[in-house]
Order: sequence, then structure tokens, then C-alpha cells
Amino acid sequence: MTISRVGALTAALAIALLSLPAQPQNIPYSADWCRKLPRPQYARLERVADPDPWFQVYRVAPGVFALYEGHQAEEVISYLIVGRKQALLFDTGMGIEPIRPLIERLTRLPVVVVNSHSHYDHVGGNHEFSDVRSLDLAYTRQHEKGYEHAMVAEEVQPENLCGAWPLGFVPAKYSIQPWKATHELHDGTRIALSGRTLEVIAVPGHTPDSIALLDRAHRQLFVGDTFYPGPIWLFVPETDWRAYRRSVDRLAGMARSLRQVFPAHNVPVASPAELLRLQEAGAQVDSGNLKPVILPGGRREYRFHGFSLLLR
Repeated sequence: MTISRVGALTAALAIALLSLPAQPQNIPYSADWCRKLPRPQYARLERVADPDPWFQVYRVAPGVFALYEGHQAEEVISYLIVGRKQALLFDTGMGIEPIRPLIERLTRLPVVVVNSHSHYDHVGGNHEFSDVRSLDLAYTRQHEKGYEHAMVAEEVQPENLCGAWPLGFVPAKYSIQPWKATHELHDGTRIALSGRTLEVIAVPGHTPDSIALLDRAHRQLFVGDTFYPGPIWLFVPETDWRAYRRSVDRLAGMARSLRQVFPAHNVPVASPAELLRLQEAGAQVDSGNLKPVILPGGRREYRFHGFSLLLR
């Protein structure tokens, strides 16, 4: 994202940030939204023990780990997808805590990094890896230069924190370090991990470089920020509503062949039926029959059960 979810959308967060997994008892809450812990959906997931208190790890399917940054208001979720000879890390999080040590505890296989898109909350750990693959777009190349502190400072304000920062982290110095794409991806590119193949699906709209990853054999779709439970951000300058609608139509066309959908924020597992509901929601917005809630700053929020669409 390009601005803080909390700072810009306090009203919307009342819906999005319903709750989070419970924090360690010796870490005080520092934001009101923390008091709504835990999100009930996490009680149904398999927690994987790990010594790093910043990341919470869940096994959401065989060979698939959700890496959840539940102490920060973005509630970013990255995914480690493990094959027999190689693993793929779909997004690298906020960059508040190094993610590579966690990955190395979960797998000894070589790791390919692919980003759902290049907003800072998804590329924060890219610089820690030597094999990073992305679409070759000017938008992505610009973000390879990193994000200076002024661009991300709001994310490390106290109201965006639930608990304590990682040991040694200095909020005043927070930035996203530059990274370099080493391989070019295209719509339809297949990445073979041995025993598991992931197909790149271009889904521009939220950003020009948004992609999803499709595992046909396991009937799984990793959707990035194209869908997640909560207010879906479609108001930033780089968002293209028409392109987003086309991308949603494409993913909705896959819904009946899928078993699981994995979003990049809030809760890691969603029903494929949500893609059909998202498609219908977009149609209702375009019909003009659904009246939005007007938020501070003039943004329009179209509310549906379990998610909303935030437009300019």
C-alpha cells in the first residue's frame, strides 16, 4: 500500500481489523484495535511453533505455510509453498523483521521469491534473497529502488502496532531496502518446484503488476490483494477499476475448479465462492443501484458481507 490503512481509513478498519491472534501476555497492547483479539478464524488453523514472536506461522495446506504479521495493522500474510526440490515464497512482508531466518527454519530447499505486487508491505524482505522473479513493468522497476522512510513512516506509528516491535527495530529508520529482480515473469509462466507447479496469472487492477499464483493440481489460488476479507483498497492512484473488474472476472471463472483461496491480508484461507461474490459485488457497483458510504476524504465504500470495496 502507499498510505497507512489505519491513518487513512479509521472507519473502514472497524470492519477490517475485527481481531487478531492472541499476543504474548507480557507484551502490552498499544492500540485499541488490539483489544478485539483474536480473530476466530485462526482457531481453526494449525499453528506451527516458531521462536520468532513477530511472525505467526500456520500450516494452511500440505506444503503451504501462511506467515502472518499480526502485530501490525496491515495484517500482511506471505506464503511459503514447498515442493520436493524447491520452495517459493509468495511475498516477503513488511520488512520490519527479517523473514529469511524464518524461511530457513521451515525449509532447507532453495527459495524462489515472487511478489503478488510491489506495494511495500509485500516486498519488504525481497533484498534478503538472491532469486526474485517479477513482471518486467516500469511500475515494478520503480519499486525495486525501495521505499524511503518518509513513504512508509505512518506504518510504524504507535496506532499501527499491536504489542512490541522486534528486538533492535528502530521505527525512525524504517524503510524498504532496494531489491533486484533476477528473472522475468509473464502471464502463464509456470514455476516447477518438483511435485508442485505454480502458474502466474496476471491480474492487473489493484496495481499494474498484480499477479495471482494458480496450483491446478492442488486446486489452490494465491490471490494477493485482489481479494481479502475486509476493505479492499481500490482508491490509490495506480488502481485501475476497469482492469480490476476484468481480473476478477478471470479469477471468478476459475472458482468452481478451486478448493482453496489464499489472500494476502487479514485471514489466510477463503472459500473460492468469495471470488463469485466479488464478481457480483463489482457488477453491483457498476450498476449504480448500490449506494456507497462516503468516508472522510471523499472515498466511497461499497459494503458487502465479509468485505467491502473502497473506491476513489
